[in-house]
Amino acid sequence: MKYLIGTLLLIIFCAGMVMAQEQEPFGTDTITTSAGDLEITFIGHASLMFRFDGKIIHIDPWGQLADYSTLPDADLILLTHHHNDHLDPLAIQHVRTESTIVVLTEMCATGIKNGVIMKNGDQDTFFGIEVLAIPAYNLVHKRENGVLYHPKGEGNGYVLTFGETRVYIAGDTENTPEMKALEDIDYAFLPMNVPYTMTPEMVADAVNAFKPAVLYPYHTGDTDVSELVKLLEGSTTTQIRIRKMNNRRHKTRIQR
Repeated sequence: MKYLIGTLLLIIFCAGMVMAQEQEPFGTDTITTSAGDLEITFIGHASLMFRFDGKIIHIDPWGQLADYSTLPDADLILLTHHHNDHLDPLAIQHVRTESTIVVLTEMCATGIKNGVIMKNGDQDTFFGIEVLAIPAYNLVHKRENGVLYHPKGEGNGYVLTFGETRVYIAGDTENTPEMKALEDIDYAFLPMNVPYTMTPEMVADAVNAFKPAVLYPYHTGDTDVSELVKLLEGSTTTQIRIRKMNNRRHKTRIQR
């Protein structure tokens, strides 16, 4: 009997160790705004979590990066587009409640029901947070058949306004005219996952155009972030913040 109990305790301990190793603590930044603190949690890839004024915002939750059943329920979910590393129905199910508002694109709405569709250029307010949908699309990078990875009109980036602080989450995009025309962006999350989104040169071009106060490179894949740091090392307007973003917990095919 003692041997059996000891074996069971060992199994429980080992299981706990495996779970702990699978999901490491996520990094966070806290930003002071005129309406209170905004806490940003860096989950990985394009997945972020914001905590503001008692509300939880999940952005592109993806279950390959975290066990979303252990994360806080969402008051607001933002989906940038329909590719499965940005739209994960199971991860959404874990954090969605009857009162959760899901903001999504028309193509996302074919799989996720009862959401609020925002088209490029639309603007709305949720929980006192203004949300503006910015076009997110490729200009250059294409599939082998010549079709752009992200055609114009299918995806959104979002500008969120917290008090007087404007945060831009770009989604999967390149340095488009709409991005470069943005004004008064305090914090920008720009993707640099070659070949699907921007090269370091494209990110630098965009940053030099709309001059966010702080740049968070995200969704970087295997792209060397140090190349971007070199390109922007002389910038007097934008601070680069490099944060750890977890990789996929196990390999899965990404549908693009």
